[in-house]
Amino acid sequence: MVNRRELDPESGPGAAFGARVRRLRDERGWTQEELGERLGCTGSHISAVEIGRRPPTRRFAASVDRAFGTGDQFERQSLAVRQTALLEGFPEYVAQEARAAEIKLYEVGVIPGLLQTPQYASALGDSAVKRGVALREQADERVALVAQRQAALTRTPPPLVIVVLDESCLLRPIGDSSLMDAQFTRLLEFAELPNTVLQVAPFSIGVRRPMTLPVTVLTMPDRSLMSYAESANRGHLERDSASVVPILADYHQLQAESLSRAASLAMISQLRKGTP
Repeated sequence: MVNRRELDPESGPGAAFGARVRRLRDERGWTQEELGERLGCTGSHISAVEIGRRPPTRRFAASVDRAFGTGDQFERQSLAVRQTALLEGFPEYVAQEARAAEIKLYEVGVIPGLLQTPQYASALGDSAVKRGVALREQADERVALVAQRQAALTRTPPPLVIVVLDESCLLRPIGDSSLMDAQFTRLLEFAELPNTVLQVAPFSIGVRRPMTLPVTVLTMPDRSLMSYAESANRGHLERDSASVVPILADYHQLQAESLSRAASLAMISQLRKGTP
């Protein structure tokens, strides 16, 4: 057992998953190579999972369940690991988003998940896989989560959803022209719903733009406020209403500087027709 790395199952979902694999493997007296043979992978793959360096896919977790006779325990445990691959803090935000009475969001550079078509979401996932920043199954999980979040908006009563899109969201091409045409159509359909407001923040706002980074403000059923923002490595959900109020004030200023609903829809319609 030379160079056997100590595991800390309390350090995160991936570590807990890997530590449990090692414990059950040790109980059976299997080497990493022997378990790998049973799962159809290499011993080095088992090692990477056990130390938390490689997140388990659902297929891998299901194979572990079959090897150890644990029903679907590992498959269910792997869901928490795959969710952390999205972005730390994001699963917690999604749970609150599904309860919110009002959702106000501002996005830059990409159409936000709540408004994406399945094809647009898939194109982003495919890009992540090609760039090596996500496994295929992780990308598919993200696409499924987009659909799950959108379905939550149809609950009764539905939340009020206010969206301000930076102009860059519309001008950045994702996929081919037919994909973008369908995405623009989706935006127009979203704007016609009785519980939505859609505006575009044009580049011409210039220095009057009070926000430069994406942010979401949630108003909960008890009227408390939460905000969510992301850095390169994690998301942060702010639960202190007093801390959210200044963000909400900036959001209202951004709305005032943005195009009206009619002008915003006219811009999207022109882009859909290919005449920006």
